[in-house]
Amino acid sequence: MSRDSTSTGAAGDTNWYKALDPDELPEGRVKAVSCGDTTVAMTHQNGEYAALDNRCPHQGGPLGEGSIETGLLRCPWHGWDFDPLTGKTPGSHDDCVETFPVEVRDDGIYVGFPEEEPHERTVSDVIAETLVNWGVRQVWGIVGHSNLGLADALRREAAGGNLAYYGVRHEGAAAFAASAYGKLTGRPAACFSIAGPGATNMLTGLWDANVDRSPTIALTGQVESQVLGTGNFQEVDLEAAYGDVAEFEATVLPDSDHAELATRAAKTAILDRGVSHLVFPDEIQTQSAEGVDPGDPEGRITDRDITPPESALADATDLLANAERPVIVVGHGARFEMDGIVDLAERLQCPVLTTFKAKGQIPDSHPLAGGVLGRSGTPIASHFMNEADLLAVFGASFSNHTGIAEYKPTIHVDYDAMTLGKFHSIDVPVWGEIGVTVDELHERLDEIEAESQREEITDRWAIWREEKASRRAGIPEHGVNYATAFEAMTRLVPDDAIIPVDVGNNTYAFGRYFEPEHQSVLMSGYLGSIGFAFPAALGAWAATQEPESEFSGRKVVSVSSDGGFGQYMSEFTTAVKYDMDVTHVLLNDDELGKISKEQRTGGWDVWQTDLVNPEFAAFAENCGGLGLFVDDPADLDDALETAIAHDGPALVEILTDADPV
Repeated sequence: MSRDSTSTGAAGDTNWYKALDPDELPEGRVKAVSCGDTTVAMTHQNGEYAALDNRCPHQGGPLGEGSIETGLLRCPWHGWDFDPLTGKTPGSHDDCVETFPVEVRDDGIYVGFPEEEPHERTVSDVIAETLVNWGVRQVWGIVGHSNLGLADALRREAAGGNLAYYGVRHEGAAAFAASAYGKLTGRPAACFSIAGPGATNMLTGLWDANVDRSPTIALTGQVESQVLGTGNFQEVDLEAAYGDVAEFEATVLPDSDHAELATRAAKTAILDRGVSHLVFPDEIQTQSAEGVDPGDPEGRITDRDITPPESALADATDLLANAERPVIVVGHGARFEMDGIVDLAERLQCPVLTTFKAKGQIPDSHPLAGGVLGRSGTPIASHFMNEADLLAVFGASFSNHTGIAEYKPTIHVDYDAMTLGKFHSIDVPVWGEIGVTVDELHERLDEIEAESQREEITDRWAIWREEKASRRAGIPEHGVNYATAFEAMTRLVPDDAIIPVDVGNNTYAFGRYFEPEHQSVLMSGYLGSIGFAFPAALGAWAATQEPESEFSGRKVVSVSSDGGFGQYMSEFTTAVKYDMDVTHVLLNDDELGKISKEQRTGGWDVWQTDLVNPEFAAFAENCGGLGLFVDDPADLDDALETAIAHDGPALVEILTDADPV
């Protein structure tokens, strides 16, 4: 039998596990051995074997990592001695170690354990079940010593098929994956860590979720409650650390209404479209909760399809009916309501411009699409912004990177009242759900003054595409220029792919040159965090694996530079571990190219932006995935086609210039 194999005694009340092979443990030695869910300290002394509880009764030291000295087993933590065969302590002390029956058989040494008691329901079970009831299907994190009770509850939910758990290499990647999942689906995912450094590692990804309004739930372990405030090992005041990033947070205490805390966390994340945070002191996680029911959303959440005030609708309708050159601008907040918005544009015969975060919400091939507006955008969008006599803005936040003109008559529609007029006065702020508002505008619009701008849109695209062709024809100092790389991606990336992108020159170039069809683009918008793309790809892939998901079967193709991928490149092993069908396109210029450009344009010397990189394609191969290297435009199509067709993690490293133009 194998180390984990069992046999049952005649009475049927003992499980026997094979702990050692014959002669595996030398005389006078001790070894920690896991038998099922129990770890014992196996000893071999005076020709006999014994199995002792691995946990020292004083400080919990692992006796199996100790040593047998002068005939006594010594704890490695504080040096307390025990008889290696009986577990008794010398002298009159009664702090003995529990022992288990041992049998020496022909094929090895066996240890007997009583039949396991049925699992006792815990606080962690109640909270995990409540989160599942509220629709949490994905958890990303790292299991560690201060979250083991909660981890075991998540394990049971995963074993029951109620959620999927992904173990990552860095908690920051867990938070980015959860944030990206929320941006894509509108549903909450969770990220999970130990106390102290694990919890603080998640903060960057959680700030990304906070500022981009992505529903995300953070679950952090904590030191035991009786030592809180004493400066204990890995103690951080997590409520203070998360205070600004979390819309809701609470520490789970012995007498808390545990189902209600989890309900509040999920409800807040969903309704406020932000971060909730639950802190789990170590001993509370395994506290008994027999007979406690989990929470669920029944009767706890309302329909959010709220109609705007009548006066706002009337004013908006009047402006739209009388505009001659209206322009529609859509942000990421309008991503679930694009059908109605495009229908409205068809009635107005006007262009639809997108913010960078909303890239791809209308295909660039649509006759009314005007491309991306702002610093990462196209001259098409900027032209129509300049020529417009009315802006109808849906679900955008007026970032200074977007370039929505403040001096144009503007209608702004958003579900968040605080976003309306966030930075400057708006002519008609309309507070309501975007889909409901668009339907109302359709019903109210009769005669329209607007002239058709279709032909002008076509002409502007022709001018821009000719310009892009001339840029592709340029010869870079080495490798492949950005215009060529993204033209190839435009042709070869599946029309319904999910595309997480990073920050930097590669992302600016993606905004200008890539022409989307029906792809979903994900980015770190307001936070603009380097390193977002690849962890986001993991979160997006998880959404494609959910039963009956609207994202089922869609490819994930992420894009970054060498600087961005280097931040979380260890997560390529996570993709390999879970056999994630993710293709990563890495544009390698061996520097932080955008920062070099900012130093030059700002009059500074270029300093400390150069990077020393591995061979990324070889790295992907070493991790167990597919790695392809491209430094010749002639090889680009074959590499992209091979990587996208590959069933599993793939990386295409493309040598590029630092200048994205």
